[in-house]
Amino acid sequence: MRAIGIVLAGGNSNRMKELSNKRAIAAMPVAGGYRSIDFALSNMSNSHIQKVAVFTQYNAKSLNEHLNSSKWWDFGRKQGGLFVFNPTITVDNSFWFRGTADAMYQNLSFLKNSHEPYVIIASGDGVYKLDYNKVLEYHIAKKADITVVCKKLDENEDASRFGVIKTNEDGRIEEFEEKPIVTTENTVSAGVYVIRRRQLIELIEKSALEERHDFVKDILIRYKNLKKIYAYNLESYWSNIATVESYYKTNMDFLNKEIRDYFFKEYPGVYSKIDDLPPAKYNKGAYVANSLVSSGCIINGVVENSVLFKKVYIGNNCVIKNSIILNDVHIGDNTYIENCIVESRDTIRSNTRHVGENGDIKIVIEKNERYVL
Repeated sequence: MRAIGIVLAGGNSNRMKELSNKRAIAAMPVAGGYRSIDFALSNMSNSHIQKVAVFTQYNAKSLNEHLNSSKWWDFGRKQGGLFVFNPTITVDNSFWFRGTADAMYQNLSFLKNSHEPYVIIASGDGVYKLDYNKVLEYHIAKKADITVVCKKLDENEDASRFGVIKTNEDGRIEEFEEKPIVTTENTVSAGVYVIRRRQLIELIEKSALEERHDFVKDILIRYKNLKKIYAYNLESYWSNIATVESYYKTNMDFLNKEIRDYFFKEYPGVYSKIDDLPPAKYNKGAYVANSLVSSGCIINGVVENSVLFKKVYIGNNCVIKNSIILNDVHIGDNTYIENCIVESRDTIRSNTRHVGENGDIKIVIEKNERYVL
């Protein structure tokens, strides 16, 4: 493919509450055995983009460990590869990344030393499958300066936490408002952009000179009337996990067979770092219904409509309903959990009850938690 890839994975969101206290959002576990960033990286690999940079910053320890080998996404080539850029103090710079545009500016050598004519920019918190070749073809056909991948939300979804877009009949973006307080539009940016590499370098350098650091606000929105910015409509499944509610809903969506098959059985696949773990074990008395149970789990109790990540132990006489149990959690006997997200590396004491009331999702973090991945 005639493009290099950039994955923006350095951000944090207060809407993730305690879940983002110890990890980057891009490192959040999804669908039993994956991380959020796996979807963007798999799309890059499946689109034959051979050279990809990941910009990390906030709580990057577990994300960096996840990205310690490029082989899982087939980037381990002589030509290309996977490059992870953390904020670095140099003679010329002592800042952390002050925004997405600044992250690219501080690593501008990656863009300048590449030879591919185009750049695919994607966020690390989106769950979707997309052939970036089709977006690039659309970009070239429209003779666009920038192309933004967009998604039309359902009527009951909150568009105000996204960049809201309005286009003309030809697909050119006429209005672009970032996180509006109130909006009547339901077409939002999916956080994926296509731009010519030389033009991106020019815009990034100009923004840096003007002390502007955000790619969306200081480039896309600022230049929407000066540059030809087009929208590419994504028709298939897409979700952003940057709130507790959307993270919970996204994982629960994978209990739907059609969505699960779409991601994991239909070509092309989604790839992730593989752990050598035994298959899940169901002991006598275990009952599991409509749940996603990952490798390394041991089940003794009842699990219904839930997602269990790797190495979860469910004790005797436990009941788990409508909940997400993250990696390496030990749940003691006679425990009842409903409408909850249980943090990784945690031990839930026996004979306890945790329930999210009034439609709210409760985040369960015991004080005896271990190092969180």
